[in-house]
Amino acid sequence: MSPAVRRWLVRAGGAGLLAAAVAVPWSVDAYTTSLFARTLVLGLVGVSVALLTGLAGLPTLGQTGPYAAGAYASALVAMHVSPVGVVQVFAGAAVGALFALLTVPLVVYARGVVVLMITLAIGELTVTAAGRWTSVTGGTDGLAGIPAIQPVWGMAPLASDRARYLYTLVVVGVVIAAMVMLLRTPAGLLLRASRDDEARTRASGHRVTGYLAVTFVGAGAVAGVAGSLLITAQQYVSPADFGFDVSALLLLGVVIGGAASIGGAIVGTALVVAVRDWLSGLLPGYAPLLLGGLFVLTAYLFPRGVAGSSTELANLVRSRSRGRTGPGDRPGTGIQGRPSRGEPVGAAHVSNGERR
Repeated sequence: MSPAVRRWLVRAGGAGLLAAAVAVPWSVDAYTTSLFARTLVLGLVGVSVALLTGLAGLPTLGQTGPYAAGAYASALVAMHVSPVGVVQVFAGAAVGALFALLTVPLVVYARGVVVLMITLAIGELTVTAAGRWTSVTGGTDGLAGIPAIQPVWGMAPLASDRARYLYTLVVVGVVIAAMVMLLRTPAGLLLRASRDDEARTRASGHRVTGYLAVTFVGAGAVAGVAGSLLITAQQYVSPADFGFDVSALLLLGVVIGGAASIGGAIVGTALVVAVRDWLSGLLPGYAPLLLGGLFVLTAYLFPRGVAGSSTELANLVRSRSRGRTGPGDRPGTGIQGRPSRGEPVGAAHVSNGERR
């Protein structure tokens, strides 16, 4: 398969998925549409988890912290300042980023399981504070009666599940497109390099801690935007929306989808939400068992997650396709027997029969 054909297939697949996502409100009932909207919200939080866990190497269980901060900030803005969605999105992003900035010193100097424990503590403290700060958050009763938003100034309020879903889809698409563009810059490549070999990246003069701090704050802003969209989707917020079960579900979705992939994070989150909210409806009381079975099945069939296994399959198809074009284009040898990027020169000579 040539690269041009492969790119065309990828673009066609993306366009098909986008068309299917837009057609959802006209294909299902109102309840399912609202469930899709909340799935998009959780998928965006999962993207922030994947950004930290898979791309920055900071496994986290605490993204519900900035998620909750952004949600409550957007709810208060909607109730007391402005019903405009753009204002609420920026307020959620700013408060989520500020929340992450305040907790940066606790996270960026730790690694591995320690990060998990610290972020778990941050998330649980946030939920506890939300439950006890009754004058601001409404306590365990939460904040209800949040008015419907206007996407921008002058537009009518979003009064239907279809309108709220489409608004959520647009905002999630814009945020993800911005993240993809940023991750393709040299800064994104350095972030992956620091994850793969932090010592070598430091030795080459790069400020790894600074990159991780900026990434942590950026992930907090993304989670804050998701919190704002949660207010749009359900017009209600309470501490129950940010408990440990939500943190565990998000991390499980990212692992199932592929920790280093933005698309995989959304797919994995959608899978776990579907199992928890739809499939468990057929077997009431068995949601944890079904989620555990999904995780075990995925771990055996897709050890690198759904996205990682798809990439491996594409690489396998590409390598076999090249193998049929002639010995000079075999994978790993480059054009006319020259080594490809990252391959030792000696290995290329061996593969071309030049061993002496």
